[in-house]
Amino acid sequence: MSISVKRGVAAAALLAAVLGGCATGPEQTTGPEPSADLCTAPPFGETPLYLRGAMSGWAAVDEYAMAWDCDAYAVTAELQGAQDFKIADAAWADQSTFAAPRGGEAPDGALRVARADRGGSDNLRVRFDGWSTLRLRPDGDQPVLTVERASPRVEPLSDPRAAELRHDSRDVRYKSPFGAVTDGQDVAFALDAPAAADRVTLVVETRRLEGNQDVLAYSEVDRLPMTRGADGRWSAHRAFDGSGIYGYWFEVELDGRTFVYQNNSAPIYWTRERGANGEGVATDPPADPAAIRRFRLTVHARDFAVPTWSQQAVWYYVFPERFRNGDPSNDRQPGPNTFQNRSAEVHGAWSERPFRPGSGDGSDASGGNDFFGGDLAGIIDKLDYMADLGVTALYMTPIFTAASNHKYDTGDYRNVDPAFGSNADFERLTREAAARGIRVVVDVSFNHTGRDSLYFDRFAKHPGVGALEGGEVRADSPYADWYRLDPTQADPDNRYSGWTGARDLPELNEASPSYRAFVFGAPDSVTRLWLDRGASGWRMDVAPWVPDDFWREWRTAVKARDPDAVTIAETWFDSSKYFLGDTFDGTMNYIFRNAALDIAGGGVVAGDYRNIELMRELYPAASLRASMNLLSTHDTARSLWLLGDHGDDPVKAADARRRYRLAVLMQVAWPGAPTVFYGDEVGVTGGEDPDNRRTYPWADQGGQPDLAMYADIRRLLSLRKEHPILALGDLGTPLHVDAHTVVASRTLDGTVALIAVNNAETERVIEVALPADLSGRAWVDALTGETVRAGATVRLTLPPLFGAVLVSGGG
Repeated sequence: MSISVKRGVAAAALLAAVLGGCATGPEQTTGPEPSADLCTAPPFGETPLYLRGAMSGWAAVDEYAMAWDCDAYAVTAELQGAQDFKIADAAWADQSTFAAPRGGEAPDGALRVARADRGGSDNLRVRFDGWSTLRLRPDGDQPVLTVERASPRVEPLSDPRAAELRHDSRDVRYKSPFGAVTDGQDVAFALDAPAAADRVTLVVETRRLEGNQDVLAYSEVDRLPMTRGADGRWSAHRAFDGSGIYGYWFEVELDGRTFVYQNNSAPIYWTRERGANGEGVATDPPADPAAIRRFRLTVHARDFAVPTWSQQAVWYYVFPERFRNGDPSNDRQPGPNTFQNRSAEVHGAWSERPFRPGSGDGSDASGGNDFFGGDLAGIIDKLDYMADLGVTALYMTPIFTAASNHKYDTGDYRNVDPAFGSNADFERLTREAAARGIRVVVDVSFNHTGRDSLYFDRFAKHPGVGALEGGEVRADSPYADWYRLDPTQADPDNRYSGWTGARDLPELNEASPSYRAFVFGAPDSVTRLWLDRGASGWRMDVAPWVPDDFWREWRTAVKARDPDAVTIAETWFDSSKYFLGDTFDGTMNYIFRNAALDIAGGGVVAGDYRNIELMRELYPAASLRASMNLLSTHDTARSLWLLGDHGDDPVKAADARRRYRLAVLMQVAWPGAPTVFYGDEVGVTGGEDPDNRRTYPWADQGGQPDLAMYADIRRLLSLRKEHPILALGDLGTPLHVDAHTVVASRTLDGTVALIAVNNAETERVIEVALPADLSGRAWVDALTGETVRAGATVRLTLPPLFGAVLVSGGG
C-alpha cells in the first residue's frame, strides 16, 4: 500500500538495523512512583499497546503487551543490547503510536517521545542489560517513557530433568519429511526424553489466522500416544488429510509431573505468533493452554503449481509516476477539481524532491497530491535499460485511473490513468517487454477504492450514480452494495469506513455478489481483462484485509484464464497460510527484507538468519522461490537510507553502498526472486514515504546515477542467469553460522552451490565441514572463476561486508 496512514507508520518502524535517524536515549532512566490518588483511566480504553521492534519482529506480540497501570502503560521483559522500537497498538493507529520525534536526541539527553500524529516518526533506541520495566505515560503533547531494571520473571522447571527433552523440527531425525508437505502425506515425529518419562503425547491442532493477524487461534484435532524405542526416543506418525497450517507440541509425564515441550520464543519479523521452529523448549504447563507456542507445519494441496518463470525471475519494481516522463503531453495539470475536489500540485523540475504534506515546503496537506509526470511511455523507453540490468519481470504499482500519484485509490479499474497513457499504451508495453524477455505484472487493491471513483463518487464528478454520490447514500446506485454505508451519520465522511481510517479509501464489501462478478466472476471481469491485455499476473495489495474465500475464487478465475499467470500477495508477516495451493503463489517477502538488511547493517547473523530458516521450513519450496525478495519498497524507507546514506556524508554513503551490495548478494544467492526498486541500483536513497518515492536520476534530466554501482549490481544479478541453481536449487541446513557469517548449500540435479556472507568489517577465514556427499569436490568461484579444491572441509576466505558463491558440478 502506498499512503501515509497506518501502513506508513508501520513502514517507518520497519527495520531493526536502522543506523541513523533514531533517538538514542540513556541506558536507564527513572521516574517517580505513581500515586494512587493520581490514577487515571487508560486513554485508549481496552486497546493494549505493545513494544514493537527488533525484540518482537515489529509485530504486536502478547509477550510485549503494555498493560495500563494507574497512570502509565507498563511492561516487564528481558531485553539485551541496543533495541530499536516503537510503542503502538495492533493497528499502528497514529494517535496511539509513540516514537522518537524527527530530529533525534533532546539537548539534555533525555529520551524524547511523541505520538505519530504529533511528530513522532523515528525509531526509539534504548540499550538494555537484562530484565527491564518500561513505563509510558501518554500525557498530552509530552509523553514520558522511563526504563528501570527489573527482577527476572522466569520460573525454573519444577523438575530439572525436563531440560533433557529435545525435538528439532528441522532435523529429519525428529520430524520427517522436512518442511512443508502435501495433503495426505504421512509425517513422522520424535522426541528425546529422560528415562524417567512415563508417557509422551503428540498434540496436533489446526490454526485459524484471519485478517492482519487479528484472529489467531488453535483447535485440537488429535492426541497421539508416542512409543518409546530401544534408544529411548519416543515416536509417532500421522497422515495429514486436508490443507492448512497445523500446530503441534508434546505433553510429557515425568515421575507424575506434566511438562510441555513447545516451540521456542524467538520472534519472526512482523509476525504475531512467536517461535522460529527448529529446537524447542521444555516448560511447566502454562496456566492458559492458549499460551503454548506451537511448532508449525504447512500442508498444501497436491496439485499446487507455481509458474516456473516466476521462480526464475529477476524483478524490476517501478513506481510509474517517478520513473520516467516519456510523454509530457499527458502530464497532470493544476486547476479546479484536478485532485479530488481541489487542485493538483505539479513539480517544476524532475530533480525536485517529493513534497512532504504539512511540512512547510509550500505544498498542501494532502498526501499523494504532487506530480512529476512519469508514465508508461517512459517505462517503454527504458525497457532496454531493464534488459541490460538482467531484469526478466516488471512489477508496477497501480496504473489505473485514480486521483493520487500512487493510484491505490482506484477510480476506474478498467482504464489506464490518462496521466500514465492509454490502454493501448499498456498493451504496447507488454508486447515490447515480451520482445525483450520481460513479463509485466500489475497491482491493484480489491479491498478499497478511492472516494473520488466512479463507483463511490464522493465529490459528484463522474457520470452515473455512485454509492455515496456527492456525499449522499444512494440505494439506487449499481454500486450500492459494494460498500457498507450508514445514512444515519450527519457527516458524509462518517457514512463509510476507510481502510485503517483513511477517508480517501472507502472499504469495499467483498461479500457483494455483484462486486465479485465485476472483479473476477464475469466473462469481462477486471481480472480477466488485464490478463487479456497482456499482464502476466497480479500483485494484490493489502491481501490480509480481504477474506480468504474471496481470494480462493479469484485464484480460480486467474488460473482458468492463464495457468501461467502469477499471483503475489502483499503480506508482511509469515505468509505460509497463503501457500496452500488455493490463493497465492508467492509474497512480497518482507521477512527476507528485514533479515537481509539487518545482516547487512551489522546485526547478529545467527539470530537474524532464523527468519530465513523458518521460511525454508514452512513455505513450499516453489512459493519461496517465487516470492519477491525485496530490499526497498514504496512503503518503506529505501535500503541505502536505512544503511546510513542520508545524502549528507560521503563516507556513510560509501559504507551504505558496500552493505547494500552484501544484501544484493543475499538476494541473488538465496531462494526467492531478486527485486530491485527503481533507482536503488544507481544509489537513490530516501527516507520514509514520500521521500522514498524520489524520481530516478536520469542524466538527461540533470541526475547523477552512480554508474559504477550499476555495473556492480548488474554483475551480481547476472549470476542468476549464469547459474540456474541459484534460482531453482533447494536450500539446505546451514553448514556454518555465527555472529558474522553464514554458509549454506543449494542443490539442483547434481549441481551444488555453497553460498556465504560475512557482515564483519574485516576479512573472515572459516573452515567449513562438508557432508560426505559434498566432500572431495572442486568448487568454482562464480564471481572470480577461481577453482577451490576441498576434502572433508572447505576453507573460505570471505571479504569484509561481502561473501562468496562457489559452484560444483555445472550450473
